[in-house]
Parts: sequence; C-alpha cells; structure tokens
Amino acid sequence: MDKQRVAGFADTVYRDMAGALTIGMAYLGQRTGLFRAMAESGPVTPETLAALTGLQQRYIEEWLGGMATAGWIEFDEPAGTFTLPEEHAWLLASEGTDHFIGGFFVALPSMLSHAPDIAKAFRDGGGVPFCNYDSDSIEAIDMMSAGLFAERLASYWLPQVPEAVAALEKGGSALDVGCGAGRAVIALATAFPNGSATGVDTDGRSIARARENATSAGASARFIEGTVDAVPDGERFDLVTMFDCLHDIADPLSVLKAIRTRMKPGATLFVMEPRVADRLADNINPMGTIYYGFSLFHCMTQSLAQDGAGLGACMGPKRTMALIREAGFSEVAVLPIKSQTNSFYAARR
Repeated sequence: MDKQRVAGFADTVYRDMAGALTIGMAYLGQRTGLFRAMAESGPVTPETLAALTGLQQRYIEEWLGGMATAGWIEFDEPAGTFTLPEEHAWLLASEGTDHFIGGFFVALPSMLSHAPDIAKAFRDGGGVPFCNYDSDSIEAIDMMSAGLFAERLASYWLPQVPEAVAALEKGGSALDVGCGAGRAVIALATAFPNGSATGVDTDGRSIARARENATSAGASARFIEGTVDAVPDGERFDLVTMFDCLHDIADPLSVLKAIRTRMKPGATLFVMEPRVADRLADNINPMGTIYYGFSLFHCMTQSLAQDGAGLGACMGPKRTMALIREAGFSEVAVLPIKSQTNSFYAARR
C-alpha cells in the first residue's frame, strides 16, 4: 500500500468535507442576510454585525470564523474585523443579476435532505418525484434563473436564432416548456411586447410562483399547469424553449414529439442543457462532480420516480442532439454561446 497515496486521499476527503460544510454556512449567510449586510458595511466586528442585523452575536462569531477559514471573508487579526471582499460580494450579494450564485446555496440543503430516500431507491428502484421537494427547491431554482434570464435571454442567447427573434418582434408566440417560476417567460414577454409568451409546467407550486413573479414584473404572460398537452388545441408557436429540463423528463422523446406538433412550420426549438462532455473521462473536474451530484440528488431521480428514462444531467451533446433529431426536428446544432455551465442547442420544426 502506498502510504503517501493514502495521505493524499485523506486530504481530498477533508477538503471535500470542508467544502460541503462551507456551502452549509453559505446557506446561513444567504438566508440570514449576513452576506448582504457585510457587502454594505465594510470591515465589521461580530458585535457590529450583530447590531446591524439583529442576529445573535454568538452565532455570528462562529459563522465568521468558519467563513474566514474557508477564505470567503477576510479576517484582520490586529483590528479584530471581518470583511467581505468586493469581488466576493459580486457573487454572493448580487440578487437579481446574472452573476448571483446564492441560489445554489439554497438548493443544496433541500436536495441533500432526500439522501435517505435516494439511498432507498438504490436498493428498491424508483426515485424522488419533484413534488416531494420542499419550497426551498422551487425558490432556489427561481433565484438561480431570475437574473440570468432577465439579462441574457433576449439580449445574448436568442440573437443566435435571428429567425425566432424576427418572428416574435412581428407579434409571434413563444412557449417555454418546464417553465418553473416563469423567469424565461417573463423575459420573453418583456423583450417582445408585440408577441405572446406562455409557460407550461406540471408543478402547481411553480406555476403559482410564476404568476406572482409576472404580476410583480408587470409582464403580460400566461402560465398553464400541466404537460404540453394542456396547451389549448390549435395553438401553434414560433419559438419553443426548454431550459435545463429536457434531461429531467420521464419520457423526453414523447414530449419532444408533442412539442413539435405545437410548432409552426419552420419554427425554432431552443434548448439549454448542462455543459458537459460526452465522455466521462472528459468530465473529471469540479463541474463534472457538481453536475453528477445534482443529477443524483435532483434530476435523474425525479425521472426514475416516474419509471422514466433517467437521462440525468450529464447526458452530453451527442445524446441531446440525437434525441432532438429522433423526435423529427431538423437543422439540429450546438449554438456558439459562451457559458461555463450551459450548452445551447437549436433545431427547426
């Protein structure tokens, strides 16, 4: 046995344990408003931060210690103060922007709470349906998508499919399948006021949140609870979008075929999926670990809970494009959109 290898792996385990607990502490920073308070106040002592937030000083002391050891905040020992660097606040205290990452901190505890259920599914089959995830999961998805769609969908992503943009500008219609809390639909309705935007999702809680979000945004958008078949007969769309949901669906081929029947001739299908490689060997990196983890604790299991395909978040571009082609679409292509986390596909009806 190579003792150095044992020691090296032990270091890896401790590092990963530290990372997991850091995200737990980040959840607390997000939920209590500590990140926001530190971003707005500069160097603070525990006493000052407690006074600013109304939170318990002893908990704040322990949280500051943990965040400092993780390198998320800076500690000035002589002054006894803690600082959230501007560059860190740009990611941690920037709700509503396309670079805010706080939604991930809310998502992970919700997903990991189902670890016992998923362990049972390893033995017995099945999985955890989306309806079993708590409201934190729905809120987390909303938090992760709000700024992203508002700032990038109409201004950067959709111009890669100019025929769809032209159709919407002329009063065309768009349908977002698996719309969740409705942020993409709201972005479409806002950017193309002459057109119409509809979202459909099987989760009633998400649809309710989408309607609330649309009202708050003053967006003229329609939301339908159900599958694609719940969209009124006879309606045909110029653009259909699917954002980070194709791999979650129990029967993705049937859904894609149903979508195709609801599109006008020559209409555009626009799909966003996790950015992963086709080969496992090319995914051995931190992002690969994140996506396989999300898949186990959220994506794949909700498909298997419905006795579905269980494609998972890491199905890769070849499988994604093959699935779209099998459903009858043509001109299937990967779009040249720069993103560290997502790949984008377009196809024609």
